[in-house]
Amino acid sequence: MLVLTATAGVRAQQPAPEPVASAESEHRDDTAGKSTTELAKEIQNPIADLISFPFQNNTNFNYGPLKGTQDILNIQPVIPIHLSEDWNLITRTIFPLTWQPALAPGASSTFGLGNVNLSLFLSPKATFHGIIWGVGPVIVPPIATSGKVGSNIWGAGPTAVALRMDGPWVYGALVNNVWSFAGTARPGGVGNAYNSFLLQPFVNYNFGEGWYVNSAPILTSNWLAPASQQWIVPIGAGAGRVIELFDKLPVNLYLGAYYNAVHPSQTGPSWQLRSQLTFIF
Repeated sequence: MLVLTATAGVRAQQPAPEPVASAESEHRDDTAGKSTTELAKEIQNPIADLISFPFQNNTNFNYGPLKGTQDILNIQPVIPIHLSEDWNLITRTIFPLTWQPALAPGASSTFGLGNVNLSLFLSPKATFHGIIWGVGPVIVPPIATSGKVGSNIWGAGPTAVALRMDGPWVYGALVNNVWSFAGTARPGGVGNAYNSFLLQPFVNYNFGEGWYVNSAPILTSNWLAPASQQWIVPIGAGAGRVIELFDKLPVNLYLGAYYNAVHPSQTGPSWQLRSQLTFIF
């Protein structure tokens, strides 16, 4: 479940469906004919052939020099496109609505749209020795509403994901790096240029009837910052469940918490509360 993570928040190449225990038969999606546990495993796959519409909220505590609270609501639709009988293009777009606390005494807080992130994964429908994978570009258009919550220049880079689904386990990793095309990089990482790395390993265990636990920390690095201020390395976990609203619409509910064991000393944040609501179609 990818924030990243980030929180983040960020999903037909699948192994053959596994037998579903009779106890789960009453927890099935009438439209797709899949149990809630099968759907939970599918949305844990970032490049599943499945339309989903996640709302992932990341609340970051002790953020900035004044130790305020930053809140980022990622609206991140995932839409697969069938290119051929053998290949899919999985589109994952993140629209981050960001509440930025004041960063200096007397300054005001800011709310706006941050850097929109569009990932395009070219993915084969067949697995490779049980490994599900996808590669492609990640694109950042210059549409942030404020320089306090995003950048006003284009960015792009490579992204990739690989995972396995073994019984109740779903595990893998997503990685990308985004460079800005232009902009100004000043000493200390100040300016509107960016060079950002993201790695999100994820491990999910599914209990049945839609219940699962997972750990999906979002490790990030700002390569333009001083070496001692580049990394955020979270440690944590969460739990969730896929349920059916009105016995028809599958919805994923998730809550997790992550402590940032490594973070910039001046800006933080020190820990994050991650919650997510995902509509599955």
